[in-house]
Amino acid sequence: MTQDTTHDPRHPERNRIAEEAEEACTAMEETREQLRLAHGQLRAFADDLGRTVLDLRASRAELERSYLDTLNRLTLAAAYKDDDTGDHILRMAFYSEGIAAALGMHADGLRDIRVAAPMHDVGKIGTPDAILLKPGRLTPEEFTVMQQHAVIGEKILSASSSRVVRIAATIAGTHHERWDGSGYPRGLSGEGIPLEGRIVAVADVFDALTSKRPYKPAFELDKALGIMREGRGTHFDPGPLDAFLEIAKDLWAARDGVSSTLRTGEHDG
Repeated sequence: MTQDTTHDPRHPERNRIAEEAEEACTAMEETREQLRLAHGQLRAFADDLGRTVLDLRASRAELERSYLDTLNRLTLAAAYKDDDTGDHILRMAFYSEGIAAALGMHADGLRDIRVAAPMHDVGKIGTPDAILLKPGRLTPEEFTVMQQHAVIGEKILSASSSRVVRIAATIAGTHHERWDGSGYPRGLSGEGIPLEGRIVAVADVFDALTSKRPYKPAFELDKALGIMREGRGTHFDPGPLDAFLEIAKDLWAARDGVSSTLRTGEHDG
């Protein structure tokens, strides 16, 4: 018969150690069980959190698409005042993004300028049609009124909580400034003009030169590029202009591919 030596009244110290060891084992087992339960709860929480994050991202993406689509439609509303297709703002944004990419702008910056650039002339919504659509040269007084579209556009956009719309406000207020300080509305010069404004100035003028307007025919590509080169260091910042001239023919060849994007809502956000 095997003798039970786990509890021996002749050795109380040994008995105490054995009891403490048994209690410790029991406590460790309970702790392991608690840890297993906690681990399961944490995994369930992590799974729930992951699903919540995915749902939030999807909701945010949808909200952003709706938000950008609304901005696009408002931009088109202003563009239709002097461009019956709205294609100018599409081409100009395309050229702006191309210039920014050639300058090495990061991906977020490219997206910002692609979304913001079309809003550059939103202030024209406050310009009288008699001036905006006048077929001849504007009088000095009319030109002063026309210049206010830059200020109006900046005011419309500048109070937004959206970073992209604030960039659009900067572009609206500075894309008619000139490198030599002879532009409007503030007569800024050099690097005192935000880079986005300097980039859009190049894109906007190029598309204006190559488009038919009430006061002029569309110029051929080579003539337009020649006029652009003449403005290097006076009208335009040499950096964005040179970047544009390097890729101008490629952009020109691809320009028609962007013509329907905004109007059909196929914007990638």
